[in-house]
Amino acid sequence: MTSKFLLALLVSAAFAAVPVHAAPKSAGHRPARRVAAAPEMVWYVESVDGTVIDARLEDQAINPASVVKIATSWWALEKLGPDHRFTTRFAARGTIDPSRGLLKGDLVVHGEGDPDFQTENAFLVAQALNRLGVRRVSGSVVVDGTFWMGWENGSQGTNPDPAKRGALMATRLRQALDGRRWSRATRQTWYAYAVKNGMQRSPLPSIEVMGGTRFEPARRNDEIVLFEHRSKPLAETLRRFNAFSNNDIERVAASLGSPDDLSVLLADRLVSGVDPVRIQTASGLGENRLSPRQIVAMLRGFRSAASRYGVEIEQLLPVAGCDPGTMSSFPRLSSPPFATSLVAKTGTLTSTDGGIAVLAGFLNTAQGEVVFCVAVPHAAGRIRLARHTEESFVLGLLNRRGGAAPRTCAPALPSPGVNAAIVATAVASTGSAGASSQR
Repeated sequence: MTSKFLLALLVSAAFAAVPVHAAPKSAGHRPARRVAAAPEMVWYVESVDGTVIDARLEDQAINPASVVKIATSWWALEKLGPDHRFTTRFAARGTIDPSRGLLKGDLVVHGEGDPDFQTENAFLVAQALNRLGVRRVSGSVVVDGTFWMGWENGSQGTNPDPAKRGALMATRLRQALDGRRWSRATRQTWYAYAVKNGMQRSPLPSIEVMGGTRFEPARRNDEIVLFEHRSKPLAETLRRFNAFSNNDIERVAASLGSPDDLSVLLADRLVSGVDPVRIQTASGLGENRLSPRQIVAMLRGFRSAASRYGVEIEQLLPVAGCDPGTMSSFPRLSSPPFATSLVAKTGTLTSTDGGIAVLAGFLNTAQGEVVFCVAVPHAAGRIRLARHTEESFVLGLLNRRGGAAPRTCAPALPSPGVNAAIVATAVASTGSAGASSQR
C-alpha cells in the first residue's frame, strides 16, 4: 500500500468520523439554499413583418395547455361573430294568475348553450317574472340539455350523464330564483349586484318553486314563451374566459363542432410542424399538440379575424397590468415600467404530459411589436419556477429591444349579468343590468 493511498484513507476516515451536526452554529446561522437550475425552455419570436427574431426548438410539438383557448376563441369569433348573444327562453306550461302571484304549472327553460349564465343572470330572470306578476310556481323548474348555470371546470367536471347534469342545472336555477333558499354568499352577491346597478336591495327578486326540478330533453307544444334572456356579447364572454382561463369555454365550442373539427381547422391554417396538430379538448385540458411556431401563427390568425370585425386583441385576451386572472402570475410584467406592454394567454398543466407552463402573446417594445410563444415542458412540481423563467425571458426581449411600449387597456371586465338583457314577448321588459336589444 503506497504512502499517498494511506494518507488519503486517513483523511477520509477523519471526515467520516465527524458527525454532520457537530459543526458549531453561530446565532442566526442558516443553511445555504440550493439554487434551482433554470428549466429548459422552447420558444419562437417573430416581428410583426414575420422576421424571425429568436427561436429554439420552435417546431417541436408541445402541449399548449390553455393556450388552446385562443383557437377556440378564433373558431367562435368566425362562426358566430363578436356581437352574438346566446338566447335562453323561459316559458310557462300552465296559466298565470297575477292576483295570486301564481304560475299554476311548470316554468320551462330552453337553453341555447349560454356558456356564462350565473347567479346574477338568475336575478334578471326573477325580476322579469315578478314584473309579470309571478312570485310562486306551483309546478317544477324544467330544463333541457342546453341550459347550463354556474361552473363545471370543463371536461374535468362535466357530468357525462345528461339527465344528472340537467338535474344539477335545474337545482342551481331554483336555488338562485328563490330568495328563501339563498346562501349567505348568494345574498351578498345580490346586495353587490343591486348597489352596482343602482337598485334597491329589497324586495328581493324571488320566485318560490313548489314542485321541485326536472330535466326534459325534448320540447313540448303546450308552452307559452314568456320572455328571452340574452347573454352579454360573445367578445365579452371570450375575454372573461381567457382572462381567468376558465375551462368551461368548452361550452362555447359545443355549438360549433367537435375537437376533431378544430384540429382540422388549425391543420389547414397553420404552418406545418414535425408532428400533426392535435386538439383533444377545446379548453386545453388533456393531451393537445402544437409547436411554438404554430402557436405564433395561431395568434396572428386570431388577431386578423378580430380585426376584420373591428375588435382589438385587447378586447379578447388579457393585458398584463390591466386585467385580473392568470396574468397576475407574472408580477414583474404587470408592474411599471412593463405594465400594459403585453397582451397574452397563459397555459398550465400540473401533471399531464409531465406538466407544462406556456406563455404566448403580443409584446409591445420600443423597436416594435413582437409575437412570441415560450414554454417550459416537463414542469411538474416546478410551475412557479417555470413562470418566473418565462417572465425573465420576456423581460430579456424587452431589454434587448429598447424597453416596453404601453398599449391601451380595454374597459374593465364587466361583472356577470352586466350587458345581459331580458326581452319579453308579451310585456316589454328590460333587465336593469343591460339594455334590451334585438339581434
